[in-house]
Amino acid sequence: MGILTVQRTNKVHFYTVAAVQRLFVPDGWFRSRLDKKLKQIGAYDEQQVYDRVNYYNKLNVPFSLSDKAVSLSELSGSTKSAYYFDYRHLMRYLPKSFRADIEFGDVSSVCPQPTLVKSRPISADNRNNILLKLNSVRHFMPIRDTLRYEDKKDMVVWRGAGWQAHRKAFLSTYWNHPLCDVGQVNKPEKGAESWVKPKMTVQEQLQYKFILSIEGNDVATNLKWIAQSNSLCFMTKPKMETWFMEGRLKGGEHFVELRDDYADLDEKLHFYSDNPDAAKAVIRNFNRYYEQFTDQRQEELIGLLVARKYQELSEQL
Repeated sequence: MGILTVQRTNKVHFYTVAAVQRLFVPDGWFRSRLDKKLKQIGAYDEQQVYDRVNYYNKLNVPFSLSDKAVSLSELSGSTKSAYYFDYRHLMRYLPKSFRADIEFGDVSSVCPQPTLVKSRPISADNRNNILLKLNSVRHFMPIRDTLRYEDKKDMVVWRGAGWQAHRKAFLSTYWNHPLCDVGQVNKPEKGAESWVKPKMTVQEQLQYKFILSIEGNDVATNLKWIAQSNSLCFMTKPKMETWFMEGRLKGGEHFVELRDDYADLDEKLHFYSDNPDAAKAVIRNFNRYYEQFTDQRQEELIGLLVARKYQELSEQL
């Protein structure tokens, strides 16, 4: 089964299950199972589970909700449905009266009050942005890379929209580089016509040894599927993070760290081209890092504990 087929199947399954459960399974049934769900922690390493819970929800003192806080019943699933269904998947286990400050979409700044979000800046004081696994159908797409590293093209590949200034700066320098197959897929602005390249599927990009990951409005969507591949991830030090805990990724261990101006791209490409064992070691580390997100029962448990901590600190227990 090809990756495109897997993507479509995954999306159909995600939306079908979410819609059927919303229509035919009363929320009260899920609420009655909360204690049973939370007791599943006994099947896991409790210290590791709470390490992630406290990473996503860094709050440790009580707080008050804002006037904009809403309950699950007040939300509409008609807009940003992928966010809504992921949010609903967790919150249906909590009391009907549970309210929260929520912001769906790409959040790139620190919220003024404790808010449940998909993303946040990587900074010392980002605790008001409590991370949930939102829009998972897009960001945690399962793939299977069957091509060995040795059999891939000795070049770096990237495709994406070239709206942001940092992406434009990269493309202006490297769009015609002999070791780069990079380009934007959106309609070009004046003067950037040469940067436009045909779209590429994930399967086509996996034919390259090196895959570039460039942050967009928040994180780079392709980072999670690169982490499942036999290709080497090249990127600058992450500035944004999501459920994937990008702030814990280490250059040289999980990915090849580039300067923010990409001036060392040539040097790093030549080094890893000449040192395949070093490249494969980084790939293996990144693969192992991704494995912690693959147990769906544990993922749900951690999400519930993050929400439960929010519930407790907002004095709603």
